[in-house]
Amino acid sequence: MDYYQVLGVSRNATEKEIKSAFRRLAKQYHPDANPNDPTAEERFKQINQAYETLADPTKRQLYDQFGPDYEKYAAAGYRPGQGNPFGNQGGNQRVNVEFDNGAFADLFESFFGGFGRKAHKPDSTPGRDIEQRVVITLREAYDGTMRYISKSGQRKKVKIPPGADTGTKIRIAGEGEPPMMSGGTPGDLYLIVEVEPDPTFERDGDDLIVDVKVDAFTAMLGGDVEVPTMTRPVRLKLPAGTQSGQKLRISGKGMPRRKGDGYGDLYARIQITVPKSLTPQQRDMVEQLRRSLQE
Repeated sequence: MDYYQVLGVSRNATEKEIKSAFRRLAKQYHPDANPNDPTAEERFKQINQAYETLADPTKRQLYDQFGPDYEKYAAAGYRPGQGNPFGNQGGNQRVNVEFDNGAFADLFESFFGGFGRKAHKPDSTPGRDIEQRVVITLREAYDGTMRYISKSGQRKKVKIPPGADTGTKIRIAGEGEPPMMSGGTPGDLYLIVEVEPDPTFERDGDDLIVDVKVDAFTAMLGGDVEVPTMTRPVRLKLPAGTQSGQKLRISGKGMPRRKGDGYGDLYARIQITVPKSLTPQQRDMVEQLRRSLQE
């Protein structure tokens, strides 16, 4: 399975192009959107697997170098740019392996069993940590949410706390790579949160910004307008002479702070609207108003 083909992107695709392709395909093949298509779920899994690999720079480099089996090399401690320990470059070339006490001999033994070498004492080196992206909505970030991770056929529920933001790391102890040798402990799994853009609210740390449309007369004279929040709409009193683009603060209506210290603020960003058409009488009245303001 070629992850680039799964997402329909080129091998030199940017992170933005990969993310865009993932969102489009995930929406298209989501099982809930295809209840009568038995192949949609498998396709959806492939799309998620491809994105999880290509969206992570380190995993992507390993995949580009070693192919679909890159996880085997990652588990062995290989990093991007290192040679393929299983490669046979140039056809029937002979490979001489000297079994000494070095790190490569230990690595080779871990794959091929040591070919008669004496057993080492247990190695307490822990397994590698794993990072995995998890995408949530702004609503889920506000309320807190749950995600499930699968390992060895078992599902484990993970809590994402309220206030999580893009880049938030959630540690799940012992769910990383297993140790290479007996006696070691598994690494940890880190979920890296990514919050999707919201169609209504713009996030700025713990604060939120929302565009509020206001007619020209209310902006000039002042008045009450309704402002959406993450819970329920609130009324905001506009002062006379409010300008387009002006931000008015509503305290405590932003995102929950992760340390539990209340909420951020919500800023109503005013967008003044004007009528698209006027009757002749209305036009005359507006002309009179304009002349009076210019005097």
